[in-house]
Amino acid sequence: MTPLSPDQIRAGLTTHVGRVREHNEDHALAGERVFVVADGMGGHAAGEVASKIAATTVAELDGIPQLSREDVIRQVGAANERILAAAEAPEQRGMGTTATGLALVSAAGTDHWVVFNVGDSRVYRYADDRLSQVTIDHSEVHELLEAGRISPAEARVHPARNVVTRSLGQDPTVVPDVWVFPPEPGERFLLCSDGLSNELDADEIEHLLRANPDPQEATDALVRAAVGAGGRDNVTAMVVAFERAGAREVESDTAPRAVGRAQGT
Repeated sequence: MTPLSPDQIRAGLTTHVGRVREHNEDHALAGERVFVVADGMGGHAAGEVASKIAATTVAELDGIPQLSREDVIRQVGAANERILAAAEAPEQRGMGTTATGLALVSAAGTDHWVVFNVGDSRVYRYADDRLSQVTIDHSEVHELLEAGRISPAEARVHPARNVVTRSLGQDPTVVPDVWVFPPEPGERFLLCSDGLSNELDADEIEHLLRANPDPQEATDALVRAAVGAGGRDNVTAMVVAFERAGAREVESDTAPRAVGRAQGT
């Protein structure tokens, strides 16, 4: 398989504080081959710190040639160690964060995607006009769903919907879930904090991705819809598109967005 060119990958990124929270504790970064969303917890000045450490630590991988699955796992572990060290400061004690994302790695001599996840932020894949959730939530609500004790509709409003069972900054031995698969031209990935997935169901997300093929327009529309649906938490969405070769003119802007649009205050 021909190696992917950075010109074939585009990313859009939008974040919003929401309607209820005073501060945005989400942090997201989009590089050329590494993309990450982190949702901090522990209150202002703690959650913000944890999510920024997670995102910036994982994003350090973007400059490494021939990245591997093991590199991604180790770097998530390094982020966890840095957060645990930072949490020794009294004002940051108890902080933590989710971390989910996408990285282009070398496996068996060819480019593959690695999706990684700790917590209840999510990665979705949109391909062949259909949406599927790649990641599995590490949350109390997911465990209740798996046990058949609540319905998907009940999960969206359950009082424990924000309680995570695995996060960075809480356990020195935490390990991310990972999935590895080959890229397919035309596919798009949505990385998001639970501020989006708690407000929009899969059908709504699928509709907005279908209606907005441009990555930045898609993230703007998704975040706008999530805030309009309630905005009870910070909302962050990143869309990463793998375009077919020659899909755009050479003269167009091909640089992925390292920082996206911040909507609202």
